[in-house]
Amino acid sequence: MKARNFRYVRPASLQEAYRMLAEAGGEAVPIAGGQSLLAGLNMRLSSPKVLVDIGNLAELTGQSYADGMVRLGALTRHRDLLSSAIVRAHLPLLAEAAPHIGHIAIRNRGTIGGSLAYADPAAELPACAVALGATLVLGSAKGERQVKAEDFFKGLFETDLRAGELIVEVKFPEVPTGTSTGFAELSRRHGDFALVGVAALAILRAGDIESARIVYFGCVDRARVAVSVSAALSGVAVPLEDASPYAAAIRNDVKPDDTPGLRADTKLHMATVLTRRVLNSMVE
Repeated sequence: MKARNFRYVRPASLQEAYRMLAEAGGEAVPIAGGQSLLAGLNMRLSSPKVLVDIGNLAELTGQSYADGMVRLGALTRHRDLLSSAIVRAHLPLLAEAAPHIGHIAIRNRGTIGGSLAYADPAAELPACAVALGATLVLGSAKGERQVKAEDFFKGLFETDLRAGELIVEVKFPEVPTGTSTGFAELSRRHGDFALVGVAALAILRAGDIESARIVYFGCVDRARVAVSVSAALSGVAVPLEDASPYAAAIRNDVKPDDTPGLRADTKLHMATVLTRRVLNSMVE
């Protein structure tokens, strides 16, 4: 299939992009890397009347660190998460997750803003953003507003983005000393969509988990903190010998459906195993 007819526009500035989005009255969609959007257009899952190409807007680029906060422009490419000294030093979870995002061609084009806006439940970056307590800066002709990542994702491919808005930047608090992060996912082949994944942040004290933020992807409808599992892990010693401390809690947070070739109970088992694997990796 091919996309339905649409009008393509390329603004020269962020303010012009805001104006174009506003004038389209909800019938426009911003495009940057296009790694998810273009496939959806060709399958006619989405049929906007206007595509606003923001891929060359300098206002949406760059990475910076100041006062314990890392700022990533919405056009930060997935490949930049691998090469950025700022990301490696202050947000190692993103650097660990980046190699799992598609293939090289996708990482060269795809952007952090696009991944968060698309809100694919199998995507790595939404889960990482929630685990790290990120804040999204959303802009439009009406001005800017900030939304915490954990409040941004509303459901399956559903976000808090309003008509005429786009993601300007993502702000991450620096991972503090004494806090560890971990990431793991399972897919049929490297580069395929994740069947089950875990992004985690934990404060460790004297071999015990003081607090944790566990976020699943691939086996849930959206990125959000697994409240029951995170609470169950408080005070638990690591490395974990088995899943008994959180085995009951995980059923409250992960309620997958059967899909072709993969039963729900198998996904739950995979999530259980990956959780222990990620937590144990923090003390290796």
